[in-house]
Amino acid sequence: MKQYIRNTATTLAVVLGIAGIGAVLYAWQLPPFSSEVQTTDNAYVRGYVTLISPQLAGYITDVPVKDYETVKAGQVLARLDDRIYRQKVEQAKATLASQTAALSNSEQQENAAKARIGASEAALASAKAARRRAEENWNRIEELSGKGIATQSDREQSRTALDQAEASVSQAEANLEVTKQDLQTIIVGRDSLRAAVAGAQASVELAKIDLSNTVVTAPRDGVVGEVGGKLGQYVAAGTQLMAVVPHDTWIIANFKETQLAYIKPGQKVEVSVDALKHAKLVGRVERFSPAAGSEFSVIRPDNATGNFTKVAQRIPVRIAIDEGQDLAKYLAPGLSVVVTTVVGD
Repeated sequence: MKQYIRNTATTLAVVLGIAGIGAVLYAWQLPPFSSEVQTTDNAYVRGYVTLISPQLAGYITDVPVKDYETVKAGQVLARLDDRIYRQKVEQAKATLASQTAALSNSEQQENAAKARIGASEAALASAKAARRRAEENWNRIEELSGKGIATQSDREQSRTALDQAEASVSQAEANLEVTKQDLQTIIVGRDSLRAAVAGAQASVELAKIDLSNTVVTAPRDGVVGEVGGKLGQYVAAGTQLMAVVPHDTWIIANFKETQLAYIKPGQKVEVSVDALKHAKLVGRVERFSPAAGSEFSVIRPDNATGNFTKVAQRIPVRIAIDEGQDLAKYLAPGLSVVVTTVVGD
């Protein structure tokens, strides 16, 4: 009897041992349980969740949307008090008008400077003509004085007149040079005035942009999440008001590294959605993550210290849902799914 009990216990222990080994082999999908069909329940629906925030600070004056409402691209989601920004636009326009007037005045000053140059050139020509007459008179008096006809007084007066004429020519030349420099100064200053006008125009555009930013709109079609902004609330730039979730969705399935040998881009997969009573959807493998999920974590594991236990890493795989499936519209980011690869497709 005792021998029978020992034999039974030994057989039971062997069976349990084999069952345990088989369970480990099955869990790790090792031979003889390895299969080309790969499955993971570590998979979730993903989508573009856009957080909506204002670029300006101010009080909310209107929130025309409600929680979970469908919106179109460009639809108004919230409005901020725009009185200050409207006045900034008017202020910038006034500055632009002032700078434009200064530029126009510079052009008028240029015309006036050119006219003064013409007057100075005429004065110089007149002074040169007077000098020629004085020179001719001096030559005549000098000749008569040599013959003893002209008096010493006439000679002195003629010489004085010539000196005055030469001084008048020098003065006219100097006046002409001054008017030319005045014109050059106006022309050189024109560049700074043009720059001031360009800066004023940019200020007007920036003020208009700030004014337009008081109206927060939807960046694309989608569904609004929970609305956080309230009427009369003061918000700073970057405050999260709500989120817009577009209808575009896809699957991120985190397969073990030991499963990747059986998965390739373009391969057909079946997606079982928990929220839809495990309804089946069909998709395709798009691409693989460039690194294991642990490489993107904030605190990465350091396997170079302490005792080491090998753990199979997970590689995120992006899966696109095929078009033309009615149930696909019910997929929402964050839902859990089960992904199974299809062999031979």
